[in-house]
Amino acid sequence: MGKEKHQTNRLRQRVQERYGRIAETAVGCCGSPAKPSCCTPAAPATGAAQMGYSLAEIAAAPEAAELGLGCGNPQAIANLRPGETVLDLGSGAGFDCLLAARAVGPTGRVIGVDMTEAMLRKARRNAQKAGLANVEFRRGEIERLPVQSHTVDVIISNCVVNLSPEKEAVFQEAFRVLKPGGRLAVSDVVALRPLPAEMRNDPDLQCACIGGAAREEELRRLLQAAGFEEIRIDLRKESRELIKTWAPGQKAEDFVVSALIEAVKPVH
Repeated sequence: MGKEKHQTNRLRQRVQERYGRIAETAVGCCGSPAKPSCCTPAAPATGAAQMGYSLAEIAAAPEAAELGLGCGNPQAIANLRPGETVLDLGSGAGFDCLLAARAVGPTGRVIGVDMTEAMLRKARRNAQKAGLANVEFRRGEIERLPVQSHTVDVIISNCVVNLSPEKEAVFQEAFRVLKPGGRLAVSDVVALRPLPAEMRNDPDLQCACIGGAAREEELRRLLQAAGFEEIRIDLRKESRELIKTWAPGQKAEDFVVSALIEAVKPVH
């Protein structure tokens, strides 16, 4: 196995182990309650509100579904419609899936994909508590989706793509499963400038949604290479105050911000 492949597998294993720990213990993978990060659960209402969710959205899902692990609200740009099929990349405890399931209604369908078994168990329990029959959760990697081609209307994701060491594959798979005219609506972390090597290679910062952040121009290139059109990347500079709490004292807010990323799979 080549060095690059070994590093990719090691990062994926580390993320899986630490997010599994969050699901089971509600203790952050990169710190402690005294040192929050994007992967350290916040108080549900506080964490979700800081990321742009309305009080109505927060109240609509079981409290256990919102672990405060995101960096924005992909629902805000997804414009979900009744009857649509939605796919959530890295669905975690199911918060965004449950909101999407309500938005698409009983004639719609929501699929959550996550590689962490503990998160999947939590998500399925949360869906049962919410009484939603139009949502399902599948184990898989976002670089190799367990979803048929051309079957999804909308792909959402919340602060997950940055964790992938194979972002090119993520967008290629997203393009594959979308129907012609389907759309991508992702909230993620984007690098404003090149990260210092010590930040990019720090395992804790990789887990904290910082070390793996790509720059805007790289994301545009990867999306275009996958075949997407109508690409929009809205950098949310106001997110710096939230990001400052993810890695206190390391000035992460000078290097990364959250962003809303949109793209469309052309009909032709």
